[in-house]
Amino acid sequence: MKYWFLWLVVGLLSVVAGLVALANPFAATLTAELLTGYSFIAIGVLMLLSAFQSQGWGARIWTIVLGLLFTVAGVNLIAKPLEGILTLTAITAAMLIAIGIFRLVLAFSPVASGVRWIVAIAGVISLALGIMIFANFPESSVVILGVFLAIELLSNGISLIVLALDQRKAKAD
Repeated sequence: MKYWFLWLVVGLLSVVAGLVALANPFAATLTAELLTGYSFIAIGVLMLLSAFQSQGWGARIWTIVLGLLFTVAGVNLIAKPLEGILTLTAITAAMLIAIGIFRLVLAFSPVASGVRWIVAIAGVISLALGIMIFANFPESSVVILGVFLAIELLSNGISLIVLALDQRKAKAD
């Protein structure tokens, strides 16, 4: 990697952003909700534009319908951020529960014979996180997305710093 220093700077910025998000999880939750809204709008608009590239009316209609749904969902998230926080938190908790159940089923299938326990532990953790969010819902909505964003920023930053330092070391050798 030629520009290891840039990766280091981005990693450090990500760690700082993660610490800021941990310091104010409500602001980070609101930020995550608004970013989701803007992302949905961008996806919806791109889908609507790509509808004209689709072959056949069936594909074109489905692309238009999905594009409109994404756009409307994004506008709704931006127009009503507090309701959006509740909705996204409920979706996150439901996904964690579904992922936890899937991992537990997978852990006891022949496919996971060599890594059965690590998959089972990951499943229990996902299931427990989803249940904990729902057990304290809607109060958990105020901070949970922000905490998740902070954890992602911190892990991203640390991994980029390690990668940059490894590349610097490799370049020096």
